[in-house]
Amino acid sequence: MTASPLSQLVTPFAFDAHISGLGWIGDTAAFALADGVVALVGEGGAVTKAAAHPEAGLLAATGNGRVFITSGDDGRVVRIEANGTVTTLREAKGAWIDALAVNAEGCFAYGAGKRAVFVDTRGQEKTFDAPSTVRGLAFAPKGLRLAAAHYNGASLWFPNVVAEAEFLEWKGSHLDIIWSPDGRFVVSSMQENALHGWRLQPDRGHMRMAGYPAKTRSFSWTNDGKWLATSGADAVVLWPFDSKEGPIGKAPRECGAHSARVTQVAAHPKSPVLAAGYEDGTVLLIRLTDASELTVREKVSGSAVTGLVWDEAGRKLLFGCADGATGLLVLP
Repeated sequence: MTASPLSQLVTPFAFDAHISGLGWIGDTAAFALADGVVALVGEGGAVTKAAAHPEAGLLAATGNGRVFITSGDDGRVVRIEANGTVTTLREAKGAWIDALAVNAEGCFAYGAGKRAVFVDTRGQEKTFDAPSTVRGLAFAPKGLRLAAAHYNGASLWFPNVVAEAEFLEWKGSHLDIIWSPDGRFVVSSMQENALHGWRLQPDRGHMRMAGYPAKTRSFSWTNDGKWLATSGADAVVLWPFDSKEGPIGKAPRECGAHSARVTQVAAHPKSPVLAAGYEDGTVLLIRLTDASELTVREKVSGSAVTGLVWDEAGRKLLFGCADGATGLLVLP
């Protein structure tokens, strides 16, 4: 590991709860805390705290760089503004909402039990019932299509079309889900230590990606869309998607090998650079062209990295940890 001056460019913050999610509201950094609070850090480092889910647990958070929404075990989906204003968008009494997605236009979706709910920018709502509890949601990169992960597969749904959702079958419990940037592949993480993918074009071919020592709960596409970076091993595992077959019959590459397991990955939006967070609290930047590493944060016992997110320009990186420690890296 190369000694790095990057750690000197990190502004640290410390909060009183596990970091459940991270995001940006313009230039304001948003830290979603498991105790229901969203901490907002604006220009100059001023911190504002928003009671997003009072007396409840915050389970999920997501955003598109302008909109930041959270959900919790109070059955509420809320939007947080940069000034700390909290607006309740939807409420499903008695539901634990831990599946959220938002697209570039600001449409959002959430899962409440078996029901997937889509809400457009005008507040109009449409729903469909998945075969089982919705565990993960993701919008297609183009158009208005939603993927939902659930038991024994995934469903692809057009909310604006009167048609049944398309079912993609693969036995087992599917957790998180992601589309490839070109829309040709859908990949899910599974309860077992594996990923499963479906090649949507030109067929519905299956892709099984296994061999992990732990579950993969974080994945991210590189800026050129040719590699899917994943957590779950003692190095970042990257699967090749640079051909129409995807990773079928191909070995993954590895980078960022470390003495602790990778818990979070976030590819830079514009350059062949990857941020990786580890179970021991380490955060690295890895240049994919030659696998060289720079240290953003040294390891801290009991401080596993639980979130990583770049801003849209790729100049700022947020990280958050299980013990409430966080940091903001601003690249020169």
